[in-house]
Order: sequence, then structure tokens, then C-alpha cells
Amino acid sequence: MNTQKQSKNRRYSSAPSGARPGGFGRRNGGYKGKSKFSTSSGSDGESRGGQRSGNSFGYINRSGEQQFSKQGRSRDNWKRKNRRKSSEVIDHSRYISKPVQAQLVEACVIENSFRDFNLHPTLLKNISDRGYIQPTKIQDMSIPHILKGRDVLGTGNTGTGKTGAFLIPMCQKVLKNPENRVLIITPTRELASQIQVEFRKFTRDTKLRMVLVIGGESMHFQMRALREKPQFVVATPGRLMDLEKRNQLSLKGFTNIILDEVDQMLDMGFVEDIKIVCGKLPENRQSLFFSATMAGKEEALANTLLRDPVKVEADKQSPLNSIHQDIVKVASKEHKIQILHDLLKKTEFTKVLVFSGTRIGADRITQELRSRGVMVDSLHGNKSQRVRTKVLTNFRTDKIDVLVATDVAARGIDVPDISHVINFDEPVNYNDYIHRIGRTGRVGKKGTALTFVVSKSFSK
Repeated sequence: MNTQKQSKNRRYSSAPSGARPGGFGRRNGGYKGKSKFSTSSGSDGESRGGQRSGNSFGYINRSGEQQFSKQGRSRDNWKRKNRRKSSEVIDHSRYISKPVQAQLVEACVIENSFRDFNLHPTLLKNISDRGYIQPTKIQDMSIPHILKGRDVLGTGNTGTGKTGAFLIPMCQKVLKNPENRVLIITPTRELASQIQVEFRKFTRDTKLRMVLVIGGESMHFQMRALREKPQFVVATPGRLMDLEKRNQLSLKGFTNIILDEVDQMLDMGFVEDIKIVCGKLPENRQSLFFSATMAGKEEALANTLLRDPVKVEADKQSPLNSIHQDIVKVASKEHKIQILHDLLKKTEFTKVLVFSGTRIGADRITQELRSRGVMVDSLHGNKSQRVRTKVLTNFRTDKIDVLVATDVAARGIDVPDISHVINFDEPVNYNDYIHRIGRTGRVGKKGTALTFVVSKSFSK
């Protein structure tokens, strides 16, 4: 083991006594083939206990029957609680960066400065104190329309400043007229929490308040906070609907609604919840939709809920120009963990986000890496909100260097210095792939995204 790397990144701790040296399969895979990450040839193995497409850890037994927990949940209830995303077969060539000719890349021209928006002096000072010199492209294109009261349908890649694109003008709007109230809906708790963090930075030394309404936190505390009529509420759909049904939150009082990461909310099956919420808001509300991708279903929903929206697209170029993409060809599923461990030992892998297709898989990967001395933890929906918050804090503050996460749990991760994203399991669809790799290469920095592909399934 490289002792210099240990002292620099603290990635490796002493392996626990009695730790298994293997656990995931063979260790004799060497590197060869067309890709510099290829492994030796071998059979496409499956885990003994079960299998799941795209993952070496399963919850389907050998006879192909679905296994349920001992709590006795019915099949219908299980399906309702575990909405499956629409899947697609992704051409593996889309995981590899394409050459970009510099002369064909259109320059990004910013037309405004933050001062041009005539913002409240305190808000403008807070923006300046954060080191923001000029708005990003999506902010430059969105803020003027939002300040004029127009509905906006915004598309921007992760790391382009979408949160500031709606928070800055909405803060200005409420500072100018305190009668305004803003409801922000996000697909995950982590993303809602991150928006609250950003809000506090923008509104320092003002009287603006935001209440966080998410699962995993005290409902009674949230109910008390809502009685004080905060100007901003950021919520996940489930807890929002619960409080509304308990008559603890009146949606009629919100003059503005923001849906962030619309594509992810639709993938998670929240479309009916969104329609119900919007149906209870005032008709003359201002509505903002923001998403990393904008396909047919997102536009169809927007057409029913927005009034003559201004369409804003932050970047018509490839969203991935700052991210080097490649595949890692592995001989079989059992080789994945060894290849992952070998990659993590390289000095350039300073802060790594690993994606697993399932919660069980995330825990298994974490346990195996930890047994090999890696400073690692996992993030997924089976963990309490307190634990999830602690894990994210440890990742941001370099107490751990590797985080293994599922798609939903990772949606709110905003860590600017992630060097690598590794897709241990392939994503279900290409939209998920875009969201995954968008965790690296943020705010003008370069990043690398690697996707593990079993050799036999590789499509040329």
C-alpha cells in the first residue's frame, strides 16, 4: 500500500481484525484489452444468493420469486412504496467522452451583473460576500424574467447555479413585498436541506425565514414552525402532503411555487402529488420549473401547470465537457470490487462518489471496502435523516474520502471537489446517468466519470 497516499488523503484506516480479505469474488483479474481500465476475460458470473439486473446483489430468489420483508407487507403495498423508474438500454458508447473541437464551442456571454438586477442592498452584499462576481448563464437568463413575474421553465445541468437562479429573485421579491410566500418542492431530503443552507447564506441579516418540511425530522417541530408563517417553505412531496391533510399547512397562502429537479420527481412517481399541490394553489401564482433534463413528460406537465412560460436553457452544448467519461470493462460482476479497490488506491482519486443500484448493494460495497481499510460510508433511504446528514457532513469535511450512494440519496449532494464518480452499477436510464456524473466537474472544475461494464454485455 502506498504510504505516501495514506498520509495525504487519510483514505485508508487499519483494517478491522478478522476482516474478510475478499467477499466479492476473485482477485486475479489483470488489466488488458482496448480500454486502459479493462480486466482479464472471464465468465459473466452471478451472486449465489440472488440476482438483479445490473447489480451483483439481489433480492430475487433462485426460483425468480420476489422476496418480501418479515413485516408482512402486501404485494400492492410493496409496489406502491417502491416505485420503479422507467428503464432503457443505454448504448455503452454514451459513457465515453467524445472529442470536442474548440472552435465549434460557442462562447457563453453573460449580459448582466448582479447589480443590474436592482437587488436589495443586503441581498446584494451577501451575494458579493460569497465571492460571486457575475451570475451564471442560467441565472443571467432566468432572474430578469422571474423578477418581472413570468413563469419560467428552466433547463440547466448540475452545477450551473439553478438554485441561485430561483432563490435570488424570490428573496428579492419577498424583501420588496413581504406578503409574498414561496413554496419549493424537491424530490429528496438532501436537496431540500441543501436549498435551506443556500437560502441562509443569501438571506443573512434579513428577516426572511425558511422552514424545512421533510420526512425523518420531527413533524411537531415543523408544525410549530409553520404556525409562525415563514415566507419560504422547502419540502419533499410526502411530508408536504401529510401536513396539508392534517390542516397544518394551507397551500392557498403561497403566491409562488418552485419545482426543482422536476425530471427526478416524475421518475419517482410524484406527478399526481404535484398536480394535487398545484391545484390547491392560487390561480394567479408564479410558477417556476427547473430540471437538469427536459424531455416530453416534463414539458407535458409544464404545459398543464405553467402559464405562457419563458423557456430558459442554460447550455445547449454537451453538459459533460468538463467531465472526462470512460468505461471500465470488468471480466465479471465478481471482479468489480477488486477493480474498484485498485482504482481507489491511485493518488488522483482524492474524493470519490460510487453509485450502487440498490440500498443493499451500497451497504455491501461499503462493508467490503471498509474491511480493506478504506475510509468509506454509504448513503441511502434506509438510513435515518440524522445519519444521512452526518454521513454527508463527513464527506464534505474529508473525514471520509469515498461515499457509496443510491441515485435518490445522492440527488442532494453538493460537494464541489468530487474528483471521480464511479458507476459501480449502470444507471437505469440516461437521465440518471447525467445526474450521477454531474456530481463531479462542477463550477468550472474538471472531473472524471467511470462506468463499470461487464465485458460480455459491452455494446460496441
